[in-house]
Amino acid sequence: MTQPKNMSDSGSGRAAQSMMPALLLGMAGFLTNFDVTAVVIALPTVAGELGLEIAGYAWVMDAYSLAFTACLLFAGALADRYGRRRAMFVGNGIFALASLACGMAWDGPTLLVARVMQGIGAAFIVTGGFALIASVYEQARPRTDAFALVGIMSGVAMAFGPTMGGLVSSWIGWRWIFLINLPACALVAWGVPRLVAEAREAVPRPLDPLGVVLFTSALTALVEALLHGRTSTAHMVAGLTLSAAFLAAFGIQQRSRADPILDPGIFAQPAMIGIAILLCAVSVGYWAVLVYLPLFLAAAYGWSSEVAGIALLTATLPMLFLPPLGGRLADRLGWRLHFALALAILAAGNATIAGALISDGSAPPLIPAFCGIAAIGVGVALAHPQLSGAAVSLVPPDLAGLASAVTVVMRQGGFAVGIAVLGAVLHNQESAISYVWLFSAAAVASAAGLAAALVLLPAAAAASKK
Repeated sequence: MTQPKNMSDSGSGRAAQSMMPALLLGMAGFLTNFDVTAVVIALPTVAGELGLEIAGYAWVMDAYSLAFTACLLFAGALADRYGRRRAMFVGNGIFALASLACGMAWDGPTLLVARVMQGIGAAFIVTGGFALIASVYEQARPRTDAFALVGIMSGVAMAFGPTMGGLVSSWIGWRWIFLINLPACALVAWGVPRLVAEAREAVPRPLDPLGVVLFTSALTALVEALLHGRTSTAHMVAGLTLSAAFLAAFGIQQRSRADPILDPGIFAQPAMIGIAILLCAVSVGYWAVLVYLPLFLAAAYGWSSEVAGIALLTATLPMLFLPPLGGRLADRLGWRLHFALALAILAAGNATIAGALISDGSAPPLIPAFCGIAAIGVGVALAHPQLSGAAVSLVPPDLAGLASAVTVVMRQGGFAVGIAVLGAVLHNQESAISYVWLFSAAAVASAAGLAAALVLLPAAAAASKK
């Protein structure tokens, strides 16, 4: 249950009738998405200025993603215990300071530390912000409108982030991609305490710092092994072994807890195994590919970040317009056929680019390349927004919360590992033909998601009984 503080009932009622609190809370969510997609387009420039090799390039994204994933596992519990508005306020402050540090970074290590802090701040912003929307808008219709507004803002950040990042990077420098966060963070810090009441749980969830450390260590060791182990077999084996050991310890530790943050037992259900594979497939086949597309466009066509940012609209705009169609298709086809169709399109898009590279031998013709890029955008737009709903629908009601947490962790963890996998197969970032291995790996991952949908998800008739 929630306990509002520091606001009269009439003030709370007025806030609930207005979309202004949702706008402020959504702005914070906009920033956390923007700092993924906008940074993607500036990465080649950042890597060149700070002297980052392909492993360092990948770590700029993975440092943020791993910190975000790790903190999501206990940020919600802290927000329930100490106050959701306080959690969001603290997260917003951390994110602002970290953005300033990113903009002032003088070398790779300082940028990576700042990106870790950004990820931590983003986790508290997201968990606190979404919980606050539910407490501010208690009636069904205003709550639906509020979440729709936040969803639109997040969609705009994902769709136009690369273009905006490319323009900012080309016109005033990549550092301003981070520095422009500061006025928005200041507005959130000023407005949220005035428009949103504090809320917390009467019986908060237990904290599990050991579980967070074990899970984060497993992911970090895996990413490190993939990115730095390609030149040393011993390094690769040691990293993979260490990651497996941490993951096994995490599984044992979670099974022994009465209230696990991520109970491995949920994967005893074939449907959840299928959803987990699909989440990883989408993360590798689209989100991780998106990180390397600016490098590919520069290597293949010599395009600047400004031009590449505009070109990436081909891959990102479908995320803004196609999700409603995906919802209707899922209702009509059922989860199995819907996700099979979406992952088939995703796999075909990556395979098209790889095939064009093989047939041309250097830079692929523009039309096949952009048909492939458009296909991966369409495939992910049909699949990505539906995965969380599928996970919750395909498990018993008492496991719905855990299933929702699994989707978030698998999506973010898959993104981090996907960046590392694609970076490991990319041997020469300046040679267009080298990207054939990257797109081939993404196509294989997408095909694995297709197979998982066909084998592990329920048929259309079963899906329609939800």
